[in-house]
Amino acid sequence: MKPVFRIAIVLLIISTAGLAQAKRAITFEDLMKVERISDPQVSPDGQWIAYVQTSVDLAANTQTGHIWVVPVAGGEPRQLTEGTGSDSRPRWSPDSHSLAFISTRGGSSQVWILPLTGGEAHQLTSISTEADSVTWAAKGDNLLFTSQVYPDCSDDACNKKHLEDAAASKVKARIISELLFRHWTEWRDGKYTHLFVVSAQGGQPPRDLTPGGYDAPTFFLGAPDGYSISPDGTEVCYTSNRSTPPSSVAWTTGNHLYLVPAAGGEAHDITPGNHGSDAAPLYSPNSRYIAFTSQQRNGYESDLFRLFVYDRQSGAAKYVTPGFDQWVGTFAWAPDNDTIYFVAGDHAEQPIFKTSVSHPKVEKLVDGFNDELSATPDGKTLVFSRTTIAQPSEVYRASAAGGEVTAVTHANRGLLAQLDLRPAEFVNTKGALGAEIQNLIVKPPAFDPKKKYPGLMLIHGGPQSAWDDAWGYRWDAQMFASHGYVVMMTNFHGSTGYGQKFVEEISGDWGGAPYQDLMNATDYLESLPYVDKTRIGAAGASFGGFMIDWIAGHTHRFKALVSHDGVFDNRSMYGETEELWFPEHELHGLYWEKGSLYEKWSPSNFVQNFQTPMLIVEGQLDFRVPQAQAFGIFTALQRRGIPSKLLYFEQEGHFVVKPQDSQLWYKTVLGWLDEYLKPDS
Repeated sequence: MKPVFRIAIVLLIISTAGLAQAKRAITFEDLMKVERISDPQVSPDGQWIAYVQTSVDLAANTQTGHIWVVPVAGGEPRQLTEGTGSDSRPRWSPDSHSLAFISTRGGSSQVWILPLTGGEAHQLTSISTEADSVTWAAKGDNLLFTSQVYPDCSDDACNKKHLEDAAASKVKARIISELLFRHWTEWRDGKYTHLFVVSAQGGQPPRDLTPGGYDAPTFFLGAPDGYSISPDGTEVCYTSNRSTPPSSVAWTTGNHLYLVPAAGGEAHDITPGNHGSDAAPLYSPNSRYIAFTSQQRNGYESDLFRLFVYDRQSGAAKYVTPGFDQWVGTFAWAPDNDTIYFVAGDHAEQPIFKTSVSHPKVEKLVDGFNDELSATPDGKTLVFSRTTIAQPSEVYRASAAGGEVTAVTHANRGLLAQLDLRPAEFVNTKGALGAEIQNLIVKPPAFDPKKKYPGLMLIHGGPQSAWDDAWGYRWDAQMFASHGYVVMMTNFHGSTGYGQKFVEEISGDWGGAPYQDLMNATDYLESLPYVDKTRIGAAGASFGGFMIDWIAGHTHRFKALVSHDGVFDNRSMYGETEELWFPEHELHGLYWEKGSLYEKWSPSNFVQNFQTPMLIVEGQLDFRVPQAQAFGIFTALQRRGIPSKLLYFEQEGHFVVKPQDSQLWYKTVLGWLDEYLKPDS
């Protein structure tokens, strides 16, 4: 019997090995099956984490989020909401017995409350302009939410009439009298974002805390929330740009922090001395302090995000990340009212750091790419989302002292077990200005170093952004690698996570050092023994799209190009975009005063050099880089007889987000690259 037993063991090992090798390349359908985990929120009793799990229905062309809970200690998660409406932003009641959340289940976006001790969710608001971004005071009955309202209205009946009149009118026109009349993907139509407070018990209509013709909170600059309600529910802090004239909000970033009683009243500016943006206010548990992010320079959206703490007793603000040269992201107070945990980009990761009010010194606690950070009420545990380029986001926990991390949710474990997803490999290449440039490389599934693969340079947008070791859906490196490409992603000059000096070295030099960084990185890609240097392509979006347009006029080394929402002509772009502070800072002024850089860095001035086949992608609702930029370069390519194609989405903006539109995007982009980089396949 013993020999038979040994044979069985050997066969089992061989079978198991075969299963392990049976992993396959990811497909678009797989990408849409990924459960998207976000917004983990720890209950006040420290026992539970509420979070959002969003599923895609490709056939229905929808993304639907629902609220789930899981024990902080780990265990089986439980779905709390269901149905066809989408639920988001869970926020705990002070006693941990209820959750407030935003839902579209009633046909519009409103605040709902779900009792966890039994019973059905009930709708708390029915405001005609809809509700968003709900927050519950930590020790009180008040809830805060935002809504976009007409500034001349003092009640909801007035707002409702405005909306009904606009819908009933056969004339579809706009009369515009000031700038920032549209933003990102939406026409503002004379409305502003205001803060409202409402009792969890209902019975009274919500109160508008920030009446007037300005956004309060503003939409802008590095803040997950532009407001916070004090733990006892009596006071609200928010960020707002009150620059004059009103149109100047299009070219300034001078956000200040304001305090207003939750019962209503006069607002008080608590950061009048700063010229840049103050944002993301967050009260300490004892209400004494308000932590916030602050930038020094007005008009510069990519200035260093620093962490400050405002002392409500003394009225002074203290810099608590001195000497720290990375952008502060999301942050959370510890229960000791002194320690603050935060995340910040650092060399393609986003570690967790800590500092303190009494002894401001930054200390790294947890490596990797983390976000959406919070601390348990006992101060012992950190809860956060975490991801890699080969792992979609899940909820994790770690000791507040740092160290090992533990996954709390495993929503995608079954799907990932089937897929051959390659981790990012990090390499440095020589850059311009004597810099070392970090690159991420992702290899194809079933990679064989003896084979020759086509190479693909992916170029990120921003430009003050970065390629990170993090999962993506719009420019997912695994999707490109799955088509047999060796993917290289370069963090050129201007990228975040390498210090503020490196960030700022792109301003005024769009086609200079960043272009040289990318060409040197392409040299490295071509030198790899498993890459066919005769089959190299490049693709990018936003600033990456600009760089593709720039590349087209400055080198013929690539066999195919993809330009998504790229700037083609800087002079015309200035009059078409909405956030004027961006070109005014990046190109050092107004084009009619300092036009040299607008002209110097315009790909439109180098059309005579274009030869490379190019796919252009554009969204009709892209107000950041509007459609005329895409039409201009497509017309130039067609007029010169260069193989080119325009993919135009009527219901997308700067990002392509609708599932079926995303499917067409990947099919078209990958098809274009395959046509020129894999002609024999």
